[in-house]
Amino acid sequence: MAQQGRLIGIVGPSGVGKDSVMQAVAAARPGIGLVRRAITRPADAGGEDFSSLTEAEFLHREAAGQFLLSWRAHGLHYGIPCEVTELLAQGEDLLVNLSRSVLAEAQARIPGFRTILLTAPAPVLAARLAARGRESAEEIAGRLARAGFALPPGIRAEVVRNDGALAQAVAAVLALLEESPVP
Repeated sequence: MAQQGRLIGIVGPSGVGKDSVMQAVAAARPGIGLVRRAITRPADAGGEDFSSLTEAEFLHREAAGQFLLSWRAHGLHYGIPCEVTELLAQGEDLLVNLSRSVLAEAQARIPGFRTILLTAPAPVLAARLAARGRESAEEIAGRLARAGFALPPGIRAEVVRNDGALAQAVAAVLALLEESPVP
Protein backbone atom coordinates (compact mmCIF):
# COMPACT_ATOMS: atom_id res chain seq x y z
CA MET A 1 0.00 0.00 0.00
CA ALA A 2 1.29 3.46 -0.92
CA GLN A 3 2.23 5.91 1.79
CA GLN A 4 -0.35 8.68 2.27
CA GLY A 5 0.52 11.74 0.21
CA ARG A 6 0.63 15.25 1.64
CA LEU A 7 -1.59 18.16 0.72
CA ILE A 8 0.33 21.42 0.97
CA GLY A 9 -1.77 24.57 0.95
CA ILE A 10 -0.02 27.54 -0.62
CA VAL A 11 -1.51 30.79 0.62
CA GLY A 12 -0.72 34.45 0.39
CA PRO A 13 -2.08 37.68 -0.97
CA SER A 14 -3.11 38.17 -4.57
CA GLY A 15 -0.09 38.87 -6.72
CA VAL A 16 2.42 37.10 -4.48
CA GLY A 17 3.08 34.49 -7.16
CA LYS A 18 1.41 31.40 -5.70
CA ASP A 19 0.73 29.78 -9.06
CA SER A 20 4.18 30.60 -10.47
CA VAL A 21 5.90 29.15 -7.42
CA MET A 22 3.69 26.06 -7.40
CA GLN A 23 4.28 25.35 -11.11
CA ALA A 24 8.04 25.74 -10.73
CA VAL A 25 8.13 23.51 -7.62
CA ALA A 26 6.12 20.78 -9.39
CA ALA A 27 8.43 21.00 -12.42
CA ALA A 28 11.53 20.76 -10.21
CA ARG A 29 10.40 17.89 -8.01
CA PRO A 30 9.10 14.63 -9.50
CA GLY A 31 6.22 13.15 -7.55
CA ILE A 32 4.52 16.41 -6.66
CA GLY A 33 1.38 17.47 -8.45
CA LEU A 34 -0.82 20.51 -8.70
CA VAL A 35 -4.49 20.59 -7.75
CA ARG A 36 -6.68 22.01 -10.52
CA ARG A 37 -9.27 24.26 -8.90
CA ALA A 38 -12.81 24.90 -10.11
CA ILE A 39 -13.48 28.64 -10.34
CA THR A 40 -16.41 30.76 -11.52
CA ARG A 41 -14.04 32.74 -13.76
CA PRO A 42 -14.16 32.87 -17.56
CA ALA A 43 -11.99 30.19 -19.16
CA ASP A 44 -9.99 32.79 -21.08
CA ALA A 45 -9.04 34.79 -17.95
CA GLY A 46 -5.51 33.42 -18.05
CA GLY A 47 -3.24 32.59 -15.15
CA GLU A 48 -3.45 29.16 -13.60
CA ASP A 49 -4.87 26.02 -15.18
CA PHE A 50 -8.40 25.81 -13.75
CA SER A 51 -11.84 24.40 -14.50
CA SER A 52 -14.11 27.27 -15.47
CA LEU A 53 -17.66 26.90 -14.18
CA THR A 54 -20.71 29.10 -14.25
CA GLU A 55 -22.05 30.06 -10.86
CA ALA A 56 -25.02 27.71 -11.36
CA GLU A 57 -22.70 24.79 -12.24
CA PHE A 58 -20.49 25.52 -9.26
CA LEU A 59 -23.39 25.72 -6.80
CA HIS A 60 -24.85 22.48 -8.20
CA ARG A 61 -21.52 20.65 -7.76
CA GLU A 62 -21.06 22.14 -4.30
CA ALA A 63 -24.55 21.02 -3.23
CA ALA A 64 -23.81 17.55 -4.61
CA GLY A 65 -20.73 17.30 -2.37
CA GLN A 66 -18.23 17.28 -5.24
CA PHE A 67 -15.78 19.63 -3.52
CA LEU A 68 -13.42 18.72 -0.70
CA LEU A 69 -13.14 22.44 0.10
CA SER A 70 -14.95 25.47 -1.30
CA TRP A 71 -15.04 29.19 -0.62
CA ARG A 72 -15.98 32.56 -2.05
CA ALA A 73 -13.46 35.38 -2.52
CA HIS A 74 -13.17 38.43 -4.77
CA GLY A 75 -16.67 37.82 -6.14
CA LEU A 76 -15.80 34.31 -7.34
CA HIS A 77 -16.45 30.77 -6.11
CA TYR A 78 -13.49 28.40 -5.73
CA GLY A 79 -13.58 24.63 -5.22
CA ILE A 80 -11.13 21.79 -4.66
CA PRO A 81 -12.44 18.56 -6.20
CA CYS A 82 -12.99 15.54 -3.96
CA GLU A 83 -10.74 13.47 -6.27
CA VAL A 84 -7.81 15.01 -4.37
CA THR A 85 -8.39 12.52 -1.54
CA GLU A 86 -7.91 9.61 -3.97
CA LEU A 87 -4.60 11.04 -5.21
CA LEU A 88 -3.40 11.55 -1.64
CA ALA A 89 -4.38 7.97 -0.78
CA GLN A 90 -2.25 6.80 -3.73
CA GLY A 91 0.74 8.58 -2.16
CA GLU A 92 0.87 11.67 -4.35
CA ASP A 93 2.01 14.94 -2.77
CA LEU A 94 -0.08 17.86 -4.01
CA LEU A 95 0.24 21.63 -3.94
CA VAL A 96 -2.98 23.63 -3.83
CA ASN A 97 -3.63 27.36 -3.99
CA LEU A 98 -5.98 28.01 -1.07
CA SER A 99 -7.70 30.88 0.65
CA ARG A 100 -6.82 31.62 4.24
CA SER A 101 -10.55 31.25 4.96
CA VAL A 102 -10.49 27.44 4.47
CA LEU A 103 -7.22 26.61 6.23
CA ALA A 104 -8.85 25.56 9.51
CA GLU A 105 -11.25 23.26 7.65
CA ALA A 106 -8.39 21.79 5.60
CA GLN A 107 -6.30 21.25 8.71
CA ALA A 108 -9.21 19.53 10.47
CA ARG A 109 -10.25 17.30 7.55
CA ILE A 110 -7.02 16.35 5.78
CA PRO A 111 -4.42 14.28 7.65
CA GLY A 112 -0.91 15.71 7.35
CA PHE A 113 -2.12 18.99 5.81
CA ARG A 114 0.44 21.78 5.99
CA THR A 115 0.51 25.44 5.01
CA ILE A 116 3.16 27.51 3.28
CA LEU A 117 2.57 31.27 3.34
CA LEU A 118 4.13 33.29 0.52
CA THR A 119 4.77 36.98 1.24
CA ALA A 120 5.93 40.05 -0.66
CA PRO A 121 5.79 43.81 0.01
CA ALA A 122 2.73 45.76 -1.20
CA PRO A 123 4.55 47.54 -4.07
CA VAL A 124 5.62 44.16 -5.49
CA LEU A 125 2.06 42.84 -5.20
CA ALA A 126 0.62 45.95 -6.87
CA ALA A 127 3.04 45.70 -9.80
CA ARG A 128 2.32 42.01 -10.33
CA LEU A 129 -1.45 42.49 -10.17
CA ALA A 130 -1.29 45.33 -12.69
CA ALA A 131 0.94 43.28 -15.00
CA ARG A 132 -1.41 40.31 -15.15
CA GLY A 133 -4.20 42.57 -16.43
CA ARG A 134 -7.13 40.62 -14.96
CA GLU A 135 -8.42 43.21 -12.50
CA SER A 136 -9.43 46.85 -12.64
CA ALA A 137 -7.60 49.44 -10.53
CA GLU A 138 -10.47 49.25 -8.02
CA GLU A 139 -10.23 45.44 -7.83
CA ILE A 140 -6.46 45.66 -7.38
CA ALA A 141 -6.96 48.10 -4.49
CA GLY A 142 -9.40 45.66 -2.89
CA ARG A 143 -6.97 42.77 -3.23
CA LEU A 144 -4.14 44.86 -1.75
CA ALA A 145 -6.39 45.82 1.19
CA ARG A 146 -6.74 42.11 2.01
CA ALA A 147 -3.00 41.44 1.65
CA GLY A 148 -2.20 42.02 5.31
CA PHE A 149 -4.87 39.74 6.76
CA ALA A 150 -3.52 37.34 9.34
CA LEU A 151 -3.91 33.60 9.19
CA PRO A 152 -6.81 32.17 11.20
CA PRO A 153 -6.12 31.32 14.85
CA GLY A 154 -4.48 27.92 15.31
CA ILE A 155 -2.98 27.80 11.81
CA ARG A 156 0.76 27.35 11.68
CA ALA A 157 2.49 28.20 8.46
CA GLU A 158 5.98 28.15 7.11
CA VAL A 159 6.76 31.54 5.56
CA VAL A 160 8.58 32.07 2.26
CA ARG A 161 9.30 35.51 0.80
CA ASN A 162 8.66 35.82 -2.93
CA ASP A 163 9.84 39.31 -3.70
CA GLY A 164 12.97 38.51 -5.68
CA ALA A 165 13.90 35.93 -8.26
CA LEU A 166 11.38 33.12 -8.61
CA ALA A 167 14.19 30.58 -8.23
CA GLN A 168 14.85 31.80 -4.68
CA ALA A 169 11.27 31.22 -3.54
CA VAL A 170 11.16 27.86 -5.31
CA ALA A 171 14.38 26.74 -3.60
CA ALA A 172 12.96 27.78 -0.22
CA VAL A 173 9.73 25.83 -0.79
CA LEU A 174 11.63 22.76 -1.99
CA ALA A 175 13.79 22.91 1.15
CA LEU A 176 10.66 23.04 3.32
CA LEU A 177 9.17 20.04 1.54
CA GLU A 178 12.28 18.01 2.37
CA GLU A 179 11.88 18.82 6.07
CA SER A 180 9.42 17.20 8.43
CA PRO A 181 5.98 18.81 8.34
CA VAL A 182 5.04 21.37 10.95
CA PRO A 183 2.89 19.72 13.66
